[in-house]
Amino acid sequence: MDSGTHLVFGLGLGGLALTDPALAAEPYGPVAVLIGTVLGSQAPDADMLLRFKSNADYIKNHRGLSHSIPAVLGWTVLITLVLALVFPSVPWTHLGAWVLLAVVVHVFTDLFNSYGTQAARPVSKRWIAWNIIHIFDPFIFLSHVAAIVLWASGWAEPRAIFPVLYVIVAVYYGWRAWVHRRIEAKLPALDEQRREGDRYFLLPTLSLYRWNVVRESQDCKFGIGEWENGKLVWIETTSCAQHPAVEASKNNRDVRSFLAITPFPCGQVTSHSWGYEVRWIDIRYRHRRQYPFVAVVLMDTNYESIQSYVGWLSDDRLQKRLRMNSY
Repeated sequence: MDSGTHLVFGLGLGGLALTDPALAAEPYGPVAVLIGTVLGSQAPDADMLLRFKSNADYIKNHRGLSHSIPAVLGWTVLITLVLALVFPSVPWTHLGAWVLLAVVVHVFTDLFNSYGTQAARPVSKRWIAWNIIHIFDPFIFLSHVAAIVLWASGWAEPRAIFPVLYVIVAVYYGWRAWVHRRIEAKLPALDEQRREGDRYFLLPTLSLYRWNVVRESQDCKFGIGEWENGKLVWIETTSCAQHPAVEASKNNRDVRSFLAITPFPCGQVTSHSWGYEVRWIDIRYRHRRQYPFVAVVLMDTNYESIQSYVGWLSDDRLQKRLRMNSY
């Protein structure tokens, strides 16, 4: 989920923690646990600091080790230890349990969107992405904001607000998972263009009733479509190039970072008098007829890298950046 949603989850879990008598009865208990749940809800995304090193390091490692099983335990111990030193009268076992819950909720909710995490490390380095909830879900965010406003204004007790909130949120997650599974199972039968070996993937959008659809074919083509109100509409077909420049670009550091995290990479080549431009796009993130999550390599005629970039940029901004870097 996005940082704002993780923040309201942290505040909401802090309110839910007031149902714990051991914390509610302690004078500094509510303050300590609220700080703990907010920090716990943000801690796994501390890997954003890798941006200061390079885009490639950030993209390759974001939601990786920081969301792993050892990291979940490490974040919990670290935050609980600091809070136990600041608030020694607060029972640290109860405090630690709520911090652990906040960290686990962060990692667990990240599994539901299309980016996913390596939450199973060190057991497996596989990226887990269930493609059920958009990275920003208006219902989840606004329901938390409404509950927090009720709490902050004093109109209702947190012990009454937050248990109800999280029952509703749990039901919502279950409903979205059921809808996703039901629609994805229908897609092959509804596609008149279907060929042997085609695979279908349903991806969430901001709308409750519209989903993006990806059809992966064995001949290096992707179909991109939309499911809305019971109808499947194909928007375009994207072909992936089979060219020596594409294979050579896989040795580039930025491209390796890109390929390490996307399940739908598609390499495209443009020839120039000086060499080749190889652009890798992530089919998951089509926006306004563009694919803003890219890895681009400029190569000479010997397939040696001249410059490269990986990250999120529109076509116009990407071309401007590459021109700037060429001077």
